[in-house]
Amino acid sequence: MRKRILVTGGAGFIGSHLSERLLGEGNEVVCVDNFFTGSKENISRLLSNPHFEVIRHDICFPLYLEVDEIYNLACPASPIHYQFDPVQTTKVNVSGSINMLGLAKRLKIKIFQASTSEVYGDPAEHPQTESYWGNVNPIGPRACYDEGKRCAETLFFDYYRQHGIQIKVLRIFNTYGPRMLPDDGRVVSNFIIQALKGEDITVYGDGSHTRSFCYVNDTVDAMIRMMGSPDGFTGPVNAGNPEEVTILRLARKVIEIAGSRSKVVFSDLPEDDPRRRKPDISLARKALGWSPETGLDEGLQRTVEYFKSQLYP
Repeated sequence: MRKRILVTGGAGFIGSHLSERLLGEGNEVVCVDNFFTGSKENISRLLSNPHFEVIRHDICFPLYLEVDEIYNLACPASPIHYQFDPVQTTKVNVSGSINMLGLAKRLKIKIFQASTSEVYGDPAEHPQTESYWGNVNPIGPRACYDEGKRCAETLFFDYYRQHGIQIKVLRIFNTYGPRMLPDDGRVVSNFIIQALKGEDITVYGDGSHTRSFCYVNDTVDAMIRMMGSPDGFTGPVNAGNPEEVTILRLARKVIEIAGSRSKVVFSDLPEDDPRRRKPDISLARKALGWSPETGLDEGLQRTVEYFKSQLYP
């Protein structure tokens, strides 16, 4: 049975991949995006599909549609973009979530929230499990995103308890792949662009802090599995690659895969930048039958080829 599915932030990095996958599974997709970080280029190949519809809209304002499911991804996700207008970042997480939850309530449908590993802040627990409450600075420069996403989770669970809305909450860890913005300030895209241009690769701190990188196809698979999980299973569920890698090792990998002569240089670590990040995905394995399939080398190779095609078409 064909579903009509709303994807907010559907022209963004992950949202465009999700929209493409949902269309490929025989659904209709309504992509809603204000194009602050989303791109028409990301969805250009979908525009000829009669089952794909685009609406330019900011979900901080109410939206009235008839759909069967909602995936709520709308929010800038890189520090450069979410710190550009921190008040608006908080608004999209709070007001935007309220508007989408209100729509789900009216239509009596399932709604998915793309949450984030940033709800754990600079974690004192390692690896991070879903039961960990986090270590977040509520007044720091990253708080608009970290606390915004935490408040969004609060709203989702309150709507679930108070109104019986079917919610699905997935905490997404660092995701990378084709269609990342070249200027979004994220470590993978930064390193690849610098390597392809032969520029020095900037590592913040001494490079010993860690991240866990999940290829976008795997993240999208986790999202769809979460939405298809049994009613009453709300999450939150971690979705990420448990392979922990230091930032310095990542830089060296990118230089090798890109065939670059770039040198690594070091700079001061940004304020409140988490020192370690690694998901415990035991729940995702058990409840969703999910674990990432794309290794870091393979994923980086695909991402390097994508950026190479963008820089040198």
